[in-house]
Amino acid sequence: MALNVKLGVSTWLWTSPFRTEEAGALFEKIAKLGYHSVEIAVEDPNLVDTQRLKSVLSANNLEPIICGAFGPTRDLTSDDINLQRTGMVYIEECLRIGEALSSRFVAGPMYSAVGKARMVPPEQRAIEWERAVRNLRTVCERAADRGLEIALEPLNRFESDLINNADDVLRLIDDIGHPAAKICLDMFHMNIEEPDPETAIRKAGERLIHMQVSENYRGTPGTGNANWDAYYRGLAAIGYANTVSVESFTPENKELAGAVCIWRNLAEDQDTFARDGHAFLNEWIKGAEGTPPSVSA
Repeated sequence: MALNVKLGVSTWLWTSPFRTEEAGALFEKIAKLGYHSVEIAVEDPNLVDTQRLKSVLSANNLEPIICGAFGPTRDLTSDDINLQRTGMVYIEECLRIGEALSSRFVAGPMYSAVGKARMVPPEQRAIEWERAVRNLRTVCERAADRGLEIALEPLNRFESDLINNADDVLRLIDDIGHPAAKICLDMFHMNIEEPDPETAIRKAGERLIHMQVSENYRGTPGTGNANWDAYYRGLAAIGYANTVSVESFTPENKELAGAVCIWRNLAEDQDTFARDGHAFLNEWIKGAEGTPPSVSA
């Protein structure tokens, strides 16, 4: 049984920060490689011209996905109210871009700053959890007003001390209590935090609206030790019919360089990464990688 999904790739694979003037050549390349969707990483909203991007997306028949970059100045759980405000203003800009480009949602670990991983007392953790819930409920209301959802992404323990796995993000969504709150899962983080990725995907269920993939070392799909059969079974079991998107980074990443800790190139070059990744995923979604057993819901 083949997965009924579209394949996408992040602009982070090639560039940081993404600029509108790069879109023409980059989106043409992405389309020629066979991808259906492009995950636009918005590090600086001022560099994104939505009118020009709409034209380039249409010319290349690509669907847009908006992904946020949550560096240290964008922190909805900070003790510094100014950083919370900065984070909210930034998210609002991402929502504006998402609406203008007709994206279904905005994705990312928007509950806190990437790289904020500390040992803090339970009392402080509870305060920060409540801030995340309160602020993200407001984000959901603003997203819904624009016809959008948000896809909250768990990060591994080295990049976040708040939301690390499917259980964490499900609890967060339940506490937010708004229908616009959904889930993005990322294989790289899951390979660190989830003992059983198939079970984690099944738990996320219909609330999973975006899936990011790469190898255990953030490299080209199919070149590492990730358990691709388990991910296949999980996605098949929940009838996942959205995008599976390749996400990795170059060493030149600006906003998240310290958090993602990529100090070297992970493939011969980024075009080869994208080309080989697409070839692998195109066979994997057909059930051709390994022999995934039959799925029962």
